[in-house]
Amino acid sequence: MTTNPYAAPKAAVADDTVIASADFVPGGQSREAGRGWAWIASAWDLFKRQPGLWIGIWVLMAVIFMAAAFIPFLGSLLTMLFWPVFMAGIAVGCAALDEGKELELGHLFAGFRERVGPLIGVGALYLGAVVIITLAMVLVAGAGMFAVIGFGGGDNPAAAAAAGGVTVLLAVLVMLALMLPVIMAIWFAPTLVVFQQMGPLDAMKMSFFGSLKNILPFLVYGLVGLGLAVAATIPLLLGWLVLGPVVLASVYTAYRDIYFKPRA
Repeated sequence: MTTNPYAAPKAAVADDTVIASADFVPGGQSREAGRGWAWIASAWDLFKRQPGLWIGIWVLMAVIFMAAAFIPFLGSLLTMLFWPVFMAGIAVGCAALDEGKELELGHLFAGFRERVGPLIGVGALYLGAVVIITLAMVLVAGAGMFAVIGFGGGDNPAAAAAAGGVTVLLAVLVMLALMLPVIMAIWFAPTLVVFQQMGPLDAMKMSFFGSLKNILPFLVYGLVGLGLAVAATIPLLLGWLVLGPVVLASVYTAYRDIYFKPRA
């Protein structure tokens, strides 16, 4: 069969985003606790294949988001909107390495060429959830904040300030508790959108339930990651040039482990 010379050219990145779905496990599968460490170890293996390029991608990504941070108010919104797009690009690069291909700097922007609309949709849902949770915290903590700074104390301002401090602390704890399911919902959503062609809401649902089934591995992953973060921070933050890319790649390795049957 001959190739149509008039057909529109296909971008190379499009081929990288095709992952065979024969072994895909909808909803994800439960993995043993030790897999949390395996996700990091597998991500380290991906990093070692092209460490220089990984560091370059990490630095470029950091520069982009730091530049966005200088835009008052709008910068934070753009960061949350486009974070899934960049994470999808990282996942495409990881998939290329996983298949024996080369990681490229352009992989960071692959999400802008593949499924950018649904990926921004994930970012919009994430942004909406953060705004709602933040407003709820402000409402709960508002009275407490006034008490802490000395308003509304009545005859016993010290007691009022103490009570206000407890209210603020409680509001922060509630915010963290509410943010946890949001993080679970967004963690794998970009990879599910770009590789499984899912819509934003479906991808976030599947990400949440896949994460929920793997609380113990994520606990191990978090504890190991915390230790590595402390170690990476000590030498003038230079360790983050390695740990940052490994953390990014570990989202892909965890996705492959949870949502696909083990490779033969």
